[in-house]
Amino acid sequence: MKTIENLPERLRQLRLQKEFSQENMADMLGISTTAYGDIERGRTELTLSRLEKIARVLEVSLPDLLGLSATTLTETEWLRRENQRLNVENSRLRQALDQWQRKFQEWVAAALVRKAQESRERIGF
Repeated sequence: MKTIENLPERLRQLRLQKEFSQENMADMLGISTTAYGDIERGRTELTLSRLEKIARVLEVSLPDLLGLSATTLTETEWLRRENQRLNVENSRLRQALDQWQRKFQEWVAAALVRKAQESRERIGF
């Protein structure tokens, strides 16, 4: 989506319209000036909660912050799509967690077998 790719520039423009410095924005968001500067330089992946907080500070709606006009995408539709994206990401993370849990369980089982074998060897079985 082209408009979201321009988010750092959009943030800078909205901030300047409000006549806020990067320091002001950082203070209002509760982050360091460097962290906020990284946001405007596009070096930071923004969470939905951080985007919402920025939108509140700049007194704009989330779709407006993202450069999505009401005719292009309603806020409800945008939230629905974002929810779908997050559900997909959560599913991917759950699968990865399940894989790590299985690997850990296999490792624990193998370690217990090794320990039992070592015990048998020590007592001569």
